[in-house]
Amino acid sequence: MAGPQVPPPKRHPRRPRLTLPPGSCDTHVHVYGPAARFAFVPHRPYTPDDAPVERVQALHGLLGVQRAVYVQATVHGHDNAAVLDAISRAPQDHRGIALVRPDVGDAELHALHAGGVRGVRFNFIRHLNDAPDPAAVLRLAERVERLGWHLELHFSAQDLLDHLPMLHSMPCAYAIDHMGRTPVAAGLEQEACLALLGLLADARAWVKLSGPERISTHLAQGGGFPYDDAVPFARQLLQAAPHRCVWGTDWPHPNVREMPDDGDLVDLLAHYGDAAVLQRLLVDNPARLYGF
Repeated sequence: MAGPQVPPPKRHPRRPRLTLPPGSCDTHVHVYGPAARFAFVPHRPYTPDDAPVERVQALHGLLGVQRAVYVQATVHGHDNAAVLDAISRAPQDHRGIALVRPDVGDAELHALHAGGVRGVRFNFIRHLNDAPDPAAVLRLAERVERLGWHLELHFSAQDLLDHLPMLHSMPCAYAIDHMGRTPVAAGLEQEACLALLGLLADARAWVKLSGPERISTHLAQGGGFPYDDAVPFARQLLQAAPHRCVWGTDWPHPNVREMPDDGDLVDLLAHYGDAAVLQRLLVDNPARLYGF
């Protein structure tokens, strides 16, 4: 059964005040459709409007982003054709993260690698799909490690805590989406924050400084600069693992409480650190993780 329609992204985001360094990478962006060419799966948790690669490219031109990592959306299931098409538009600057079945064949993995895929995503958010089996995740991790890939893992704060044994057993590098979705309202000393910091002591662990609108209590409609209460969370992660943090917009922002302006998300970066911090976060770290 098709899930509910979700709001589209802002049609006209503003140009940010912050100038990003050359080679900056948005490591978390989705493409949807066009459904007439890349069909949505019938049983999906939500139904988005088309968000084709051309809109991503226009957005990145506005924001000053050069490189992109396309993350396969659940609405496309295990057919990664839309992501592969997006990568093909600029293969030197684009990479992808796939969704695959646990029993995916080696031939498919190698074909995805040739197409620019550099990792596999697992969603543990319960409203998006049934939670993956940790044993199956670890088995696939052993296989993708041989390709030089990593796993991308999407948890709620509680899911992160529930899956610490799996993470401590991970045989390959892995990236935690959206700052672990640790809610700002629970503070920097909440159990999930401390657990995430503990994981980052391991050189295999990475984290995406994406989705501040998902954890913030300072929404745009509340006045002031939106999502600024997420800044201490981002800075704490940057201090813990300065060479293993990356950034992404999460465009087109599915299933959010309010639709962010991507210009605001870029300008929030100015609060994360100085030019050297942003060079690592936006350029150097993604180049290492995704092989640019």
